[in-house]
Amino acid sequence: MQEPAADKNTAHAPNSVQVARRDDATVCLRLAGDWSMQRCGDDADAALQALRASSARAVVFDAAELAGWDSSLITFLLKTLAHGRECGLSVETGGLPTGVQRLLALATAIPERSGARKTVSREPFLARAGSTALGLWAAVLDMLSFLGEVTVAVARLATGKARFPRSEFFAVLKSCGAEALPIVSLISLLVGLILAFVGAVQLSMFGAQIYVASLVAIAMVRVMGAIMTGIIMAGRTGAAFAAEIGTMQVNEEIDALQTMGVSPMEFLVMPRMLALVIMMPLLCVYADLMGVLGGFIVGVGMLDLTVTEYYQETVRSISLTNLWIGLFHGAVFGVIVALAGCMRGMQCGRSASAVGTATTSAVVTSIVTIVVATAIITVVCNVLGI
Repeated sequence: MQEPAADKNTAHAPNSVQVARRDDATVCLRLAGDWSMQRCGDDADAALQALRASSARAVVFDAAELAGWDSSLITFLLKTLAHGRECGLSVETGGLPTGVQRLLALATAIPERSGARKTVSREPFLARAGSTALGLWAAVLDMLSFLGEVTVAVARLATGKARFPRSEFFAVLKSCGAEALPIVSLISLLVGLILAFVGAVQLSMFGAQIYVASLVAIAMVRVMGAIMTGIIMAGRTGAAFAAEIGTMQVNEEIDALQTMGVSPMEFLVMPRMLALVIMMPLLCVYADLMGVLGGFIVGVGMLDLTVTEYYQETVRSISLTNLWIGLFHGAVFGVIVALAGCMRGMQCGRSASAVGTATTSAVVTSIVTIVVATAIITVVCNVLGI
C-alpha cells in the first residue's frame, strides 16, 4: 500500500526517523521520506535503540514529512508497539496517516498466540540421544511384529490354511524371474570380466594365468553371483514391492482388505516372498554362468588360454560345496529382499512422499542386511570348515 507523496521534493528521499523530546515524559518520532522496502535505511533500527535507551513514558508520531510507505513502515510501527508493551509506554498513533492506522488496527486486532512463533532451540545431547534410542527401539519392535506376522502366515501356508491369489503369485514370479534376466546378465558378465582382469594382472606376473579360471569360478559360484543378484533384486524388485504396497497403503486398500477379513500378510506378502525365494537361487545359478562366461572372455581373449584349458580348470575348481553355499546365499537373500520391501511398504505413511521414503528405505535395508548376512554366513562356513 502506498500513500500519495506529501512533498514532491521528498518523494524520492530515503526513509528517516528522528527522535525528539517534547517534554520529560514524551518522545516524538518524526517520520520522513519514502518508507518503502526499496529505499529502506538504517534510521529505523537506530530510532528503536534510542527509544529503548530513553526514559520516556509516552510515544507520539509526526508524519507530516512522510512521502510514501509500504509494509516496511508497518513493520517498524509494530516493533515500536511491541517495545511499548514491554516497557509500559503509551504509544499514540493519531499522528499517522489514516491508512497506516487502519492496518495497525487490523494487525493488532487479534493478539499473537503464545508459543505460535517459531523458535530455534537445540535439544541437549542426552535428550537427543534418548530420542534416537527410543526411535531405534520402536523400529526394532515394528520389525519384530512384522516378522511375527510373517511367521504366522508361513505356518498357515504350511498347514494349507493361507489364502492368496495364484494369479498374483505367478505375476510376481514372472516379474522377479524372466524379466530380471537382462540386468542380471549384464551385471554378472561385467563382474566376471572385472574379476578375471584384476586376477590376470597379478597372476600373469608369475606365469599363472591358468588360475584366473579358478579365481572367477570359485568367487562367482560361492558368493559373488549371489551377492550381485541380491543387490540387483534389492534395487529392482524390493523397491517395486515397497512402492506397490506403499501405494496401496496410501490409497487405503490395505485397510479395505482388513475390513473384509483378508490378511494383508497372506494376500500381499506371501506371494511376493515365495516368488522371490523360488527365483533367487535360479537367478544365482544363471549369474554364476554369466560370470564364468565373462572370465572366459578375458582368459581366452587376453591370456591366450585355449577353450579346453579354461573349461577344464573351471570344472576342476567348482565343487558341490561351493555350489550349495552359493544357492543358500541366494535363498537367504531372496527372503531378505522380499521381507525388507514388504515391511517398508506396510510401514509406509499416508502421503506420496512417504512412498518414496519407503522405497529408498527398502533398498538401503536390503543391501545392508545382505552384506551383514554374507559376513555371518562366511564366518559360519569358516567355523564349519566348508
